[in-house]
Amino acid sequence: MAIEPVCAVIVSHHPHSGMVENFSKIIAQVAELVVVDNASAPDELQNLQNAGKTFGYQLIENRDNLGIAEALNQGVRWAKSRSYRWVIFFDQDSTITDDFVSKMLGVWETYPDRERVASIHPKYIDPVTGVEPFVRRAKDGGPIVSMTSGALMPTWIFDKIGWFASEYFIDCVDFEYCLRIRAAGFLVIDSRQAVLSHAPGQAERPQTFWGMSFRLTHHSVTRRYYISRNRVALYKRYFHVFPGWVLQSMLDAVRETIKCFIGDKHRASKFRSFLLGTWDGLTGKMGKLDTESDSH
Repeated sequence: MAIEPVCAVIVSHHPHSGMVENFSKIIAQVAELVVVDNASAPDELQNLQNAGKTFGYQLIENRDNLGIAEALNQGVRWAKSRSYRWVIFFDQDSTITDDFVSKMLGVWETYPDRERVASIHPKYIDPVTGVEPFVRRAKDGGPIVSMTSGALMPTWIFDKIGWFASEYFIDCVDFEYCLRIRAAGFLVIDSRQAVLSHAPGQAERPQTFWGMSFRLTHHSVTRRYYISRNRVALYKRYFHVFPGWVLQSMLDAVRETIKCFIGDKHRASKFRSFLLGTWDGLTGKMGKLDTESDSH
C-alpha cells in the first residue's frame, strides 16, 4: 500500500494495551504518526516511549493533563511544522480498518466541491453492538456534526477558522469544530466506505429498566460535569446559527441524561456534577475543572 501524505494524531491518557497494538495499523496507512500524551502514569508513559522506538512515531509528553482539545492542537501544530497538508485524528478507543485512509482521501478526490471540504468523517460502527449510530444530515448530505476520531482534515482549515476550543477541555470539542466549520461556509462530509470501530464511553450492551431498553455509557462523575457544561456553552454559541440542530440536540441530551440517572452508577454524584456543569455553562465558566482527575 502506498504511503499517503497524511499525518496521524492520537491523544493518549492512561492508554490501554490495545491502543499500542493499533499503532502498526495506523502507521502502515500514513506518512507519520504523532502521539500526544496527557499526563499518563510513568509505567504507561514508558510503554509509549518503548512503542515509539519500535514503530518510529513522535511522542509529545505533557506533564499536566491539558485536555483533548489542546492536545489535538499540539498534534496539528507538529504536523503543520512538517508541512503536512492533511491530518487524521484517532482516539485511543478507536480501531482502524484496512485501506481506511485511502478511502477517506478517495471521497475528497471525487467530491464535486472539494475545495470547500474541511472535514471528512468515516462510517462509525459500535464494536459492542455492530450497529452504526444515527447520523443527522445537513441539506448538503453530509453529517451536521461528527466525532473527531477518524476525522481527516486539511491543515489549512486551522488557519481559516482557528484551533480546537481548548476552553472546552474535553467533550463537545468535535461538535463545536464541525459547527464552526459549517458557520464559516465550509463543508463536513463523510465516507461510507471507510469504517472505524468506535465505542462511546464505557458502553455496555443494552439493559432493561422499567420495561424500556437503555444503553449506558458510564461516563465518570467528572465527565458528566464537562458534558453538561459544554453542551450548554455549545447551545448558547450556535443557537442563532443552527437553531434546529440545537433544539434537537437538547432533546437528545435530556433523554440521555434521564437514562443516566435511571440506570447509571453513582447517580447522586453525577447529578451534582450535572447541575454544576449546567450552571457553569450558563455563567460562562470554562476551562479545566479545579478538581479535574482522569477525565478522558
